[in-house]
Amino acid sequence: MLTGAVIASLLLPAGVGQAHDKLGDSVEKGVNYEELDYEFDGPVLEGTKNVKHLKEVAAVELEDHEDGYKTTMADVYAYKGFAYAGTHLTGNNANGGVHVYDLKDPSNPEKVSSFADEIPGTWQEKVIVKTVNTKHFNGDLAVVSVQQVDPGNEDSQGGFLLYDVTNPHEPERLGFWEVDKRTIGTHELYLTVQNGRPLVLAANPYTDYFTHGESKDFQMVDVSDPANPETIYEFDPRELEDVSEDFNGYHWEAPDGKTRPVFNHSTMTNEQGTLAYLSFWDLGTIILDISDPENPEFLSRTEYASDQQGSAHSSATAKGGNILIETREVYNPTKEGYEESYGYTRIFDIKDETDPKLLSEFKTDLVDNIEDGVTFANTVHDPKVRGNTLYLSHYAGGVYAVDITDPSNPEQIGQYQSEWADVWGVFVDRNYILASDMQSGLKVLQKNNRKNE
Repeated sequence: MLTGAVIASLLLPAGVGQAHDKLGDSVEKGVNYEELDYEFDGPVLEGTKNVKHLKEVAAVELEDHEDGYKTTMADVYAYKGFAYAGTHLTGNNANGGVHVYDLKDPSNPEKVSSFADEIPGTWQEKVIVKTVNTKHFNGDLAVVSVQQVDPGNEDSQGGFLLYDVTNPHEPERLGFWEVDKRTIGTHELYLTVQNGRPLVLAANPYTDYFTHGESKDFQMVDVSDPANPETIYEFDPRELEDVSEDFNGYHWEAPDGKTRPVFNHSTMTNEQGTLAYLSFWDLGTIILDISDPENPEFLSRTEYASDQQGSAHSSATAKGGNILIETREVYNPTKEGYEESYGYTRIFDIKDETDPKLLSEFKTDLVDNIEDGVTFANTVHDPKVRGNTLYLSHYAGGVYAVDITDPSNPEQIGQYQSEWADVWGVFVDRNYILASDMQSGLKVLQKNNRKNE
């Protein structure tokens, strides 16, 4: 399977760890979480366990690229009845773009357009769509991450594209935000609208390293005028008192004596767009107060046991923002000095955003399966939450449904797993769960409680 890790291996100098779906180092201050005795004391809403059966109601294969090579599917997002699927790199072939599907009939999704494939030598993994109303633009705005296959290609450039998808049948390019040419580009991103002001939070892995500190891995961009995006803030891990003296732009010499990778992999915000959650690999999930976007304030970050690979990959929130879900993409379960385990999920109480409290750790049946040798497919990937149900994309595991009515005691209540599952992303749209399978395309799933189906 070709992942962002392989791409990074082509771009990073020898001896430097690899990116996205691969880095497997972690630990922070040697915090011991062997006994989780902290319990969530917030409101516990009545939950539902009616997703035991996730029924596939549609499957749409992603067609080959027009130049004849296979294109694989990356993340998936849905908005106003349309699914937006990004694409992943296949070998050195890229430019799969974003594919748009009409979900009017979820059992028969219809592809209506594709876009964002115009920058040579790039791939488009992540897309977020939201309605924006500013003096410069009024409509549905899509932001698309753009990563370079080879920064040495003079024609390529990383960053993110901005498109008008008010009419999803005819996407129209509005602008492009460029990250430093020396970097891979923007890996994951998020679009939030704060008091009418649209902001893009861009995760640009290794930017600090590649630019020798001139640019940072996390940048926040005002896209009120999509044709002229403006960078308004960059986060520097050196600002953290317990990191500054032992951070060299990529590696962190942690207090427990281990050398840990540090880069921004993913970003998101709370519903109001006032809190940002940055997945910073071995620095954990960093929480910033961005209510004043030009002057964010660091609030806290999650930490790990000394034998735990951190690999903070993605996040989601639940219970009105009182709960933080952190997925950890650990690809190597036999790394010396750490527990033998693939990546699993951690759940935190963040009612006090300055002091995350670990509530529980959720492991699937795959994470301890190392008998067959190291395989990337057994780690957890992305989380999404709807009500009291957490959905996890899990590569070979497909999609897991987890009841978090009591976040201190998560319980697996469902799973979808096709014969050759390789699920990258998951998204909840109305009464359907969308899954993007890298190899076989878009899956539309529905909750089904009838035992005989």
